[in-house]
Amino acid sequence: MHLSVNGKRTALIMAEIRPIRAWRYNPGISENIEELTSPLFDVVSEKQRMALYNNPYNSIHLSVPMGKDPAINARQTLQRWKDEKVILQDNLPGIYVYYQYFRLPGQSKEFCRKGFICHIRAYDWNENVILRHENTIPKAVNDRIKLLERTELHASATHGLYTDESHDLEKYLDEAIQNPIYDVEDYQGVRDVSAVIHDAKVIQHFIEILKDKKVILADGHHRYEGSLAYRLQKQKESTGQEGHNFHLMYLTNTESDDLRILPTHRLISNLPSFDQDTIIKKFEEHFIIKPIPDADTINEIIHGKPWAFGVIFKDRAIKIRLKPESLEFMTWKFPDEIKKLDLTVLHYFVIEQVLGITGKDQRSSEYISFDRSFSDCHAKVLTGEAQMALITQEISIEDVKRVCKSGYTMPQKSTYFYPKVICGFLFSSIKEDEFQTPDYSRF
Repeated sequence: MHLSVNGKRTALIMAEIRPIRAWRYNPGISENIEELTSPLFDVVSEKQRMALYNNPYNSIHLSVPMGKDPAINARQTLQRWKDEKVILQDNLPGIYVYYQYFRLPGQSKEFCRKGFICHIRAYDWNENVILRHENTIPKAVNDRIKLLERTELHASATHGLYTDESHDLEKYLDEAIQNPIYDVEDYQGVRDVSAVIHDAKVIQHFIEILKDKKVILADGHHRYEGSLAYRLQKQKESTGQEGHNFHLMYLTNTESDDLRILPTHRLISNLPSFDQDTIIKKFEEHFIIKPIPDADTINEIIHGKPWAFGVIFKDRAIKIRLKPESLEFMTWKFPDEIKKLDLTVLHYFVIEQVLGITGKDQRSSEYISFDRSFSDCHAKVLTGEAQMALITQEISIEDVKRVCKSGYTMPQKSTYFYPKVICGFLFSSIKEDEFQTPDYSRF
């Protein structure tokens, strides 16, 4: 595909994907695959980690290794697993189909998020092929870089979104999933099912469909930036075809009805000079305020109302909704696509203007924490663990698309794509002798 610039034809860069020769657990071990899977590194709790570490073969030893030098420990574990044939590399490259069946609280409908796992070229942000909507925390990126340097392995796939209104690939996914490799229930209560496509013609069709697409990075910004940094380190010895130029990604279609983004609420704790009455008085300038007799209903009351938030204090709850004319008072220099987001409104008018935590300090603020559970937020305020909870609403995929197109990013922790991908179904090596496909493969 080409783009005309000043009368000259210039190559238009789009997504390049490749099949994987995955490393997977030896069939003799994977009979109990549910005991080998683990949550992603940024969502696994301390309690979950300690329980999973007790299984010497659990995937957490590669994805969230422990010890004084975790990356070295992961490398040693990986080599031992290879030597002892705990994991084996598939003979043929494939596209790995991954379906997640789930329900949401209070709903009877079963959703099914359909997607597939493959390698994708690690594009710099300025190439405008992989589009981000979140900023990252440097320490978390550095941890991922060290792990990739030591192991040359992607232990878990990030989550990317492509757009195909025709759903062209779905028939191949549906056919493959009839013969699953794995079928388990994970820590989220989600049913995870995996299969593989080895048919070269079908794989080539996947490659052709994606080559004129851009991809929105839904989840895994830190791991993706780790890949970018590692690729940059290896640049001098690169032809562009080596494994370090590629990243492991789970791709789903933005046009699916079963793509769910759940809200992430904000908790305020240990804020000096915190005074509930003063805060409510400050709300009056820009918000319409409504008392809520029963805090348990607040997330339902704000549902579907733009710029509406729940505020829970220890002894009262209120709904606040921004006065439409107040938006013009926002001084943050963002385009309308960003200014009009619920969470931008929350972070500017509530967290900065009312609570006094400036925008530049919010990402690292010790006073702000995040929780996806409404009931947990309510409980933490009641017990005094938090001073107040700010209850938010889910963001739409259309909002995410608009933000990515604008080139800006959302406030931190804006999206929580549910369910999370799990780790343990497969691992992807970027070591040259393991990344390159054999001569008998056409890829």
